[in-house]
Amino acid sequence: MKGFFSKLSQALMLPIALLPAAGIMLGIGGSFTNETMINAYQIDMLQNGTWLNSFLQIMTAAGGIVFANLPVMFALAIAVGFAKSEKGAAAIAALISFLVMNVAIAKTLVVGGLVEGGAVVLFGDTYNGLLTSTLGINGTLSMGVFGGIIAGAFTVILHNKYHDVKLPDYLGFFGGARFVPIVCAFSALFYGIALTFIWPFIGAVFGWVGGALGEMTASGHGYIASFIFGIIERSLIPIGLHHVFYLPLWQTDIGGIANIAGEAVKGTQNIFFASLASGDFSQFTSTNFMTGKFSFMMFGLPAAAYAMYTLADEENKSAAGGLLFSIALTAFLTGITEPIEFTFLFLAPALYYAIHVPLAGICFMLMDMLNVKVGMTFSGGFIDFALFGALPGMTGVQNNWYFIPAVGVVYAFVYFFAFRWFIIKFDVKTPGRKGSAVAVVSKQDYRNAKAGAGDTAMADAMIEALGGKENVVDVDACITRLRITVKDGSLVKENDHWTTNLGAKGLVKVGDTGIQAIYGAQAATYKAQINARLGQ
Repeated sequence: MKGFFSKLSQALMLPIALLPAAGIMLGIGGSFTNETMINAYQIDMLQNGTWLNSFLQIMTAAGGIVFANLPVMFALAIAVGFAKSEKGAAAIAALISFLVMNVAIAKTLVVGGLVEGGAVVLFGDTYNGLLTSTLGINGTLSMGVFGGIIAGAFTVILHNKYHDVKLPDYLGFFGGARFVPIVCAFSALFYGIALTFIWPFIGAVFGWVGGALGEMTASGHGYIASFIFGIIERSLIPIGLHHVFYLPLWQTDIGGIANIAGEAVKGTQNIFFASLASGDFSQFTSTNFMTGKFSFMMFGLPAAAYAMYTLADEENKSAAGGLLFSIALTAFLTGITEPIEFTFLFLAPALYYAIHVPLAGICFMLMDMLNVKVGMTFSGGFIDFALFGALPGMTGVQNNWYFIPAVGVVYAFVYFFAFRWFIIKFDVKTPGRKGSAVAVVSKQDYRNAKAGAGDTAMADAMIEALGGKENVVDVDACITRLRITVKDGSLVKENDHWTTNLGAKGLVKVGDTGIQAIYGAQAATYKAQINARLGQ
């Protein structure tokens, strides 16, 4: 099960990678077409009717279309991520499955007389807010990204079973990968009809959870939900399942429902960007499962990296500084914190779970209590903070963005002294300290090794550490990790070998066959190199 959810998390990274670009278009377009900002700063060139205003409105729409169609992107991503071969054919089959599923739902609702006054009536019960329009299909059920995941999952099952099917000679043209979209279309017809009678109950459960969170917020106790979210989200980082945890909150009813510009918007991330586009943040609650990341990602963890640098031995400070500065800058700018977190996670799990995780949970709670309303596309770095916090805040939006750097400065001191104390107290071998299990390798050392061993040396060394070519089943990558499936996990070398000899930040074994090697932004490059050597 861990291996499955790890693979699911990696597959979902494909559509998530689109969100920063879409969010930037929405952020710039929405902020600079905001009438309050234009009037406050008297910027005539941005007034409604000017060419620049028109262009920015187009930019806003271009960014919004990505968020509006995430369900179909999830369907494609699931198919591509899990298909064993013929991934392009799997993607086409997933698109067809998604379309047929939604058409089947919409038509079943109509011919069954299950819609009254804009609500779904099923077995005598009325369900409001379930109808939507997607890809031109009106009156289908609003299932959010779960609809895409369902269509993608059925597609993968059928694709992996029938992608190499052999038909009789007179039907040979329709064999193999061509057969998959056909069988997927017919299956989508039937599970689409079934979902018509099942999903309203599931949607009601999601609505109840979202309503409960809303009531907690209204009663002044929403910060409890924020604290719990922060604890769980950071705790799941080591096994790479945090995406699976937070995406339903960001994209479905569980994260709340708001009526913005006359439309029901579901999921905290969708609510934020709809609020940004409309300029109305009144319904974007502070219990949003996003804002709490900024202060500890931009300030806390870079301060922890600086604490590790100050404790490195003098002869290693230069090399350690280069490593720690680069990962600290990555965390500050982009919010990608795994390179820092995996620097100390395996060396001192207590430092991660007893200090870092609780501080993260408290940060979520503090942002909620201070009523800070800043969203993000992917993670809590300076880029998202500037576009979706500071910029709207300086143009008239009451989002209390200034509390993020204020709390961040305090967090920097807390992280710095807490990490220094813990490392000294328990003699943790962080980068650059004598006897460290985490190797510090200079760029020149890497160049020399590469020149002596050839361009494929690193890939070959990784394959060997995975137990050889025969032991490797599949190699993929998300933003920071190589995600590998092997036949026998006992043949894979342990964490120390990967960190000392192969430059990894850490190695996670998920079950008996799942392997995750943390490399930061280099993960995708290593994936391509390994697959090239494997002939995949």
